[in-house]
Amino acid sequence: MGAVAALVLVVIGILAVVAPAVSPHDPLFLNFADLKQPPSSRYFLGTDYEGRDVLSRLIYAGRVSLEVSVLSVLLGTTVGAVWGIASAFLGGKFDIISQRFVEIIMAFPTVILAMGLLLALGGGLWTVTIAIAVTRMPFGARVIRSVALSVKELSYVDAARAIGASDLRIMVQHIAPQCAAPYLVLATAHLGTAIAIEATLGFLGIGITPPTASWGNMLGGVVANTYKPIWWLVVFPGIAIAITILAFNLLGDALRDALDPKLRGR
Repeated sequence: MGAVAALVLVVIGILAVVAPAVSPHDPLFLNFADLKQPPSSRYFLGTDYEGRDVLSRLIYAGRVSLEVSVLSVLLGTTVGAVWGIASAFLGGKFDIISQRFVEIIMAFPTVILAMGLLLALGGGLWTVTIAIAVTRMPFGARVIRSVALSVKELSYVDAARAIGASDLRIMVQHIAPQCAAPYLVLATAHLGTAIAIEATLGFLGIGITPPTASWGNMLGGVVANTYKPIWWLVVFPGIAIAITILAFNLLGDALRDALDPKLRGR
């Protein structure tokens, strides 16, 4: 299942990269002669209320959604991992204060926190990325801190300290490499969550600003036009979101099983 999920994500990623070559139409072209056309041989997934091709917009939206999710998870999980390693190794007041700050961030619902940051920073690709990254930081700090706490008690860390290695050298060369496996699993698992958050923000109209397409604002634009939307404008973006999130979750589970000796099969 992990290999199948990885294959699905590779296909989605390739489509996003080569979007201009595989998209049958211009995703921003307004064709008022073909408004709300159902799926057909000309428009495989139909057209929306402005006559734009749904398939082309779906492909380009995948590029935006994947870019936001990958960048936000890399930024948030990496900052959280560095934070967790420093908190575990330094300990004392720094650990106490930093963990209270982590708990404050985690006290806010994820979407509410992202919405508040976006309202303060404004819409756009990078502001959405930063807002989602902030919501991922506490999880990275908590998980990596727990791993670093156990690693720093091992004998080779004491040996490095005994021969005069600096705190920075111990954290970078001796503790951080042992946190690579949980970091990779955590980042992979959070990619699906980031996709869902971006879709939610786009659905609410405070994420990626139109006319740039994302899977979330494609759904949000449909609901904004009518309370009873046309089925192909809801089903196809919803399927794209569901398949991508499922693939990321399955890949994360497979990586966890492969990298954890306790869960690794014979």
